[in-house]
Amino acid sequence: MNGPDRSGIAEEAARIMCEEALTDYHGAKLKALQRLGLPPRTPLPDNARVEAAVIDYLRLFGGEAYRQRLRRMRALAPRLMRRLARFEPRLTGAVVSGALTAAHRLQLHAFADQAEMLDVFLMETGIDFDDGERRYRYANGREVPVPLLRLELDGIGIDIAVFSPDERNRPPLSPNDGKPYRRLDLNEAERLAEAGDD
Repeated sequence: MNGPDRSGIAEEAARIMCEEALTDYHGAKLKALQRLGLPPRTPLPDNARVEAAVIDYLRLFGGEAYRQRLRRMRALAPRLMRRLARFEPRLTGAVVSGALTAAHRLQLHAFADQAEMLDVFLMETGIDFDDGERRYRYANGREVPVPLLRLELDGIGIDIAVFSPDERNRPPLSPNDGKPYRRLDLNEAERLAEAGDD
C-alpha cells in the first residue's frame, strides 16, 4: 500500500477519534478500515502518524472548544504539580502533544517509595480519588502494573500513575509511538501553560 492510502487511513482514524471521543489508536484504525471499505489485512499507519493527524484535525475543526480545553488543562497541570511537589510529578500524554480528544484526561507520572504515600497526601488535602492500576510496557519488553489514582479537579479528569523513584529516569514506552513517554517537569509544564494552545 502506498503512502497516500495510509495517510487516508490515518486521517479517517483521527476523525473517528475526535468525533467519537476515543483514546484507542488501534481501535480507531480498525474502524477507519471498515469505513473506507478496505480489507482487514490492509497495512495500518503507525500511531505517531495518527496522532499527527489528530492534532491537524483538531486545529482545523476543534474550534474554540478544543483550544479552551487544551488551555485549561495545560494551566491546571503546573498548579497541581506544585501541590504534589514532594512526589516530583511529570506531565505527560495528550495534554503535552495537543492530540487531546474529549475523552482524554490530564496525565501525571509521580514518584514515591510506596504508592500509599500519595493516597495519604490526597486524603489529608481533602481530594477525593479512586484507586486503580495501569499496565506500562518498557523497552526490554516487560509489562508492569503501576498504581493509578483517578480524580477530578476544576471539572477536569486527572490520572496520576505512581512509579518507584528509580523509574524517574526510565520512562515506559508510550503506546502512541513506541518511544519513551515524554515527561515534562514543572518548569517545562509552566512554559507549556504559558504557550496556551500553541
